[in-house]
Amino acid sequence: MQRVNIPITEEAIRGLVVGEPVLLNGVMVTGRDAVHKWLIDTFIRKTRQPQGDDLEVYQALKPLLNQGVIYHCGPVVAGLDTKEYRFVAAGPTTSSREEPYQAEVMRHFTLRGVIGKGGMGAKTLQACQEVPGVYFHAIGGAASWIAQAVKRVLGVYKLEFGVPEAMWVIEVEDFPAVVTMDAHGKSLHEVVKEQSRAQLEHLLAVE
Repeated sequence: MQRVNIPITEEAIRGLVVGEPVLLNGVMVTGRDAVHKWLIDTFIRKTRQPQGDDLEVYQALKPLLNQGVIYHCGPVVAGLDTKEYRFVAAGPTTSSREEPYQAEVMRHFTLRGVIGKGGMGAKTLQACQEVPGVYFHAIGGAASWIAQAVKRVLGVYKLEFGVPEAMWVIEVEDFPAVVTMDAHGKSLHEVVKEQSRAQLEHLLAVE
């Protein structure tokens, strides 16, 4: 398995191909529906004015996301009362919910990687080619095991969104994933979809 260090260089990204297993090392940020909508509305499409600590958080996030990785994850976190945070479970959530936003977020921050489960659509695949970046598929149903790769919680932003929707800044070591959408326009998710459609058509024809 290839080890990939975050931040990820353009050369490293272009060297990854679909089907390749990787171990991710470095600092990444979690972000789901609330985070993506907040970034899009406040800083990319600018349909709402920054409020509270929005600008401060944005400035802190820029160097983390530049050539970085965002993880579609709603973690279970211990130590909320003492602020000695520890990930108990860190499984991926379904990425398709972020398809309306992900391409714009990737371009805006020069985001190199997106981690989740289930893959994403044509707009994100196009952004993967342009930025460039890749989609990393993480193992669903292995939340406790994946949490073992989270060595430290470095901080949290937008905790008011709720624990699962906040932006957790985490340091990971040998985080396991598989490249399923690459910077060359290939998507394993589309391949599986086409194979499934062909198999269904065959079964219907047999009937």
